[in-house]
Amino acid sequence: MTESQWWRQAAIYQVYLRSFADADGDGIGDLAGVRARLSYLADLGVDAIWFTPWYPSPMDDGGYDVADFRDIEPTFGTLADAERVLAEAHELGLKVIIDIVPNHCSDTHRWFSAALEAGPGSPERERFWFRDGRGPDGAEPPNNWRSRFGGPAWTRVVEPDGSPGQWFLHLYSSRQPDLNWESAEVRAEFEDILRFWFDRGVDGFRIDVADGMVKDPLLPDVELGDETPFSDREGVHEIYRAWRRIARSYPDERLLVGEMWLPDLRRSARYLRPDEMHAAFNFDFLVCPWDAGRFRGVIDRTLDSHDEVGAPPSWVLSNHDVTRPVTRYGRAGDTGFSFADRLHGTPVDRALGTRRARAAALLAMSLPGGIYLYQGEELGLWEVEDIPGELRQDPVWERSDHADPGRDGCRVPMPWSGSSAPFGFSPDDAEKEPWLPQPAEWVSYTAEAQAGDAGSVLSLYRSGLRQRKLAQGELHWLEQPGEVLAFRRGDSFACLLNFSGEAVPLPSHREVLLASGPLEGGRLPADTAVWLELS
Repeated sequence: MTESQWWRQAAIYQVYLRSFADADGDGIGDLAGVRARLSYLADLGVDAIWFTPWYPSPMDDGGYDVADFRDIEPTFGTLADAERVLAEAHELGLKVIIDIVPNHCSDTHRWFSAALEAGPGSPERERFWFRDGRGPDGAEPPNNWRSRFGGPAWTRVVEPDGSPGQWFLHLYSSRQPDLNWESAEVRAEFEDILRFWFDRGVDGFRIDVADGMVKDPLLPDVELGDETPFSDREGVHEIYRAWRRIARSYPDERLLVGEMWLPDLRRSARYLRPDEMHAAFNFDFLVCPWDAGRFRGVIDRTLDSHDEVGAPPSWVLSNHDVTRPVTRYGRAGDTGFSFADRLHGTPVDRALGTRRARAAALLAMSLPGGIYLYQGEELGLWEVEDIPGELRQDPVWERSDHADPGRDGCRVPMPWSGSSAPFGFSPDDAEKEPWLPQPAEWVSYTAEAQAGDAGSVLSLYRSGLRQRKLAQGELHWLEQPGEVLAFRRGDSFACLLNFSGEAVPLPSHREVLLASGPLEGGRLPADTAVWLELS
């Protein structure tokens, strides 16, 4: 693997800026806070940092409603602060990836303001999906599409003369109008945005809703659950071929990583053909229930589909949109879930969830390809499900009429040190509390508390990230009795994960390299993973 292909086996750490580290005491994370914690990330053993959107935004959707794609949200800092983060991260050997949100923007973006002022039929409205309504006086939405955040996907505007007017499409919040990628102006704008950040040293982009930009121009009605008119349409691949040409035009080719929630891994792999993206998130692995056969099936399908296009697979257990692994794996029964049903309120055995999350981490780190970590995962944090309704900020909460608590529970600010909130997230003399409340129980889960504990989740992650390079070569399954997932890579490295309800014997080996929990003599306990050097 050459330096220009660092991403093929990289460990990439997701920073959710609002919740990572607050340097100025306003209760919200910022770039100065990140700079102060860069050495922590380097010591953790990751290869790159991925920032969720750092652009100016009204924060209706946690920054994914972008008002200006060429600047920094003032709450986070300045463009100069971002350039300092880039420089200092590079000095520590860390690459930097940032989010780009091409499907939509904020309703405060200058383009959308201009579209509202210009009126129907104007070039300004062609940058978005403005349409006349149906029914008498256009009082009904143009079609029956639903927002992924709940409610209709269309909102009616008031025209400059004060009359009820056209409707605009928003597949997410009503404050996130969808951009029209049939527009050459939209395409040129985003190509220029890529160059703007590449020229400043950004090493790559994670592409939000990467399958969603191209829509059926006829805007047909759909049956419930049918997303074919606005997801994974053939025209989207042309966009990424153009973006790949831009990435290749730089001395060290820059990275393109896609976020696609698609039902078929082979459909996702089409985005990874040699002239499109470099990598994509593996949501099939993330949502897989705690079952040996199911995990083996996902791993096989992932390796096969990626091999067909020559792309490296990636493995991910959590991110800013999904229930944290400790909570997810601690639920009874089928622990799989969907974006639409995060199983909020289901009873959780946190001790069980922690054992399984530790084991899953070793599994993910030992598989061929790259791995993505989400901040707090390395501390064993759980989903905070008891956030008071009046403090919740995810638009899903309001748009679902409080039926879905949303994603705030995995976005609670990081605990770094100390015996009480804000646990080092903000300075001790901060004027404001963290933007979401931290559980008092996190006193035992701070980075400081775990750093010197050899049995902590943090120590496990540090050891795993340091030793994962021992796993080289293709994956070959090892047949073990019972519900045990086992494979080797190369001649001597093996990983075993026991999904059964009782301890099982270990195969013949020279050395135990790392285990997710205590072993029982020569036996591997339930819900535990181990790395072995084989005899």
